[in-house]
Amino acid sequence: MALPTLSDEQIREWTRAQKDRWWLERVYRGEMPQLTLRAAVTGFVLGGVLSATNLYIGAKTGWSLGVGVTSVILAFALFRTFNRLGLVGRPFTILENNAVQSVATAAGYMTAPLISGLTAYMVMTNQVLPKYQIFCWTVVASLLGVLVAFPMKRRFVNDEQQPFPEGRACAVVLDSLYPDAPPGGTQAPVGAVSVDAHTAWLGELKARALFGAALVSGGIEFLKLEGYQTLLQVRWLGRTAPTRLPESLLGWYYGLAERYGWGVPKILGTDIRQLAIQPMLDLTMFGAGGLSGTRVANSLMVGCLVNWFVLAPWMIAIGEIPPKADGTFGRGYLLNSWCLWWGVGIMVAGSLTSLFAKPDLLLASFRGLGKSATTEADPLSEIELPLWVSFVGVPVLSAVSVGMNWWWFGINPLLGFLAVPLIVVLTLIAANATALTSTTPTGSLSKITQFTFGALDRTNPATNLMTAGLTSEVASNASNLLMDIKPGYMLGAKPRQQAWGHVIGVFSGGLAATWLFFPLFLPHYDPAQPLGPQVMTDKFPMPSVELWRGVAQLIASGGGDLRNSALAAMGVAALAGVLFEVARVRTRGRFPLSPVAIGLGVVIPVDSSLMMFAGAHVFAWLERMYARKAAGSLGRALWVDSAEPIAAGIVAGAALTGIGDQLISVFVLGG
Repeated sequence: MALPTLSDEQIREWTRAQKDRWWLERVYRGEMPQLTLRAAVTGFVLGGVLSATNLYIGAKTGWSLGVGVTSVILAFALFRTFNRLGLVGRPFTILENNAVQSVATAAGYMTAPLISGLTAYMVMTNQVLPKYQIFCWTVVASLLGVLVAFPMKRRFVNDEQQPFPEGRACAVVLDSLYPDAPPGGTQAPVGAVSVDAHTAWLGELKARALFGAALVSGGIEFLKLEGYQTLLQVRWLGRTAPTRLPESLLGWYYGLAERYGWGVPKILGTDIRQLAIQPMLDLTMFGAGGLSGTRVANSLMVGCLVNWFVLAPWMIAIGEIPPKADGTFGRGYLLNSWCLWWGVGIMVAGSLTSLFAKPDLLLASFRGLGKSATTEADPLSEIELPLWVSFVGVPVLSAVSVGMNWWWFGINPLLGFLAVPLIVVLTLIAANATALTSTTPTGSLSKITQFTFGALDRTNPATNLMTAGLTSEVASNASNLLMDIKPGYMLGAKPRQQAWGHVIGVFSGGLAATWLFFPLFLPHYDPAQPLGPQVMTDKFPMPSVELWRGVAQLIASGGGDLRNSALAAMGVAALAGVLFEVARVRTRGRFPLSPVAIGLGVVIPVDSSLMMFAGAHVFAWLERMYARKAAGSLGRALWVDSAEPIAAGIVAGAALTGIGDQLISVFVLGG
């Protein structure tokens, strides 16, 4: 049915109490089961899976993928399968599915510190934090985000009715998946219509497309990954060596070149293998490209081509990057010696320009803070999360976080407490940006904190890394949870139960991410060796860790450890980042390049940029081709309407299969 909404005039003219009474009468489904035991358990398990997927993809790309729509479709498919198998008594409700989404999305966003600030700190100090410290730190930071989010919910969601585009999309998907769900409120929604058969069929198709894509991508990964094939062919079938689907797309050529003395391509005299230009079959990156779109993928390729095909071989040729002692180079060495710095420059400058280029967006974050929304009685006082929970919980958890940072990382408590008001301010900015665009500027916000506290204490890298990590985690969790609260509001869910769902998700994601971190990224940890090369490998390059560590190193050294050419490149890149971002703002998003994505194209491996570029353009081509088809055709339904579920399925299937392979290699094969 059509989801009831207020008109623009009603949003402007009505008080919040009037809007809340309208919501109770037209939307609220008070008696419908929501956070039931089965929904909580399903969300907990699904949240752990999505957290693992985001940890895997974040270690490869440097960012976390949105899990809202994915969790909705996965939960719907699981519930429908349980119903058909007779494993449950009554059908799952639309609000139970939304509760699963609340739990799962909260869990999915728990991975950010482990692919950025926390790991950067471990690399810089060359020490591995105990699991209990990682778990406690991430859980406290995320719970702070939950407690900050719910007071903001009354303003951004209830009163201002901000769009939160991705959250609205989740509500629309859920509404289409449950066409027979009874309407909410004490009155029938105005203008509500029944969902037609095509809409219901399309919802089923999206679920099947996601699972089908996951099975295909997981199957291909299974055929090429060493752990699975060693277990199957060597351990079980008795073969001496496994035969696998080749992972390197040019491995066959390199083999023939070595055998017959053929020449391997060079750029300005440097073997392309020394520049890590070795295309690989990586379906996680292919699917991620489909989700990110052509603008991001094109920008990644620009950064990749400029750095690895032009600047790196040029700097080698003129002696600005000397070889290692054994005469070789390699991606990690080139990145840390020279290339990282111009990538850092364009990313930081671009992200900060994006934040400050829209003063209206910044000012809007603080409008209305000094006035009461209404003097009327609160109609939702019995179902909203009480404000006292946040007013008590935020100071308590802030004190706990300051204590942990002091005890474990040696951060001056005065600086720790000084970070708290900055966290609140930056979270308001992040929440407002997310409300309007579904994009949370955590990268730029974390750099504000990193540079601010780095200037106050340059001697302890934890001061800038952990305060920025806390800022980033709280702002990210609060903003993204507001986006996940939006579909619950549109569907008539109980706010308190959504809050509990988010808390459950925090623990689910914290457990999954902390437990998986060590077998995934440190399966053979050797304390006698530097930690950096053990964590940031060719398989898991950890781009965000490189960025955070690079900024921390720059702060600590004041730029004195860098070559003049690297400093010059950083300055030019920073200027380009400012100009590109200003051009994007002036053209209202039509400028084709993203400076942040260009910088990521420097940091992530060449093969990742190539696969994301391929994925983005294959999905864009399919969408263009099938957009001309009739609205009810299968091709249009698959490649236009279901493109996002298919791309998400490719990522999930390949990532989960890759995680399984790593776990088999560590715990079964002992390799």
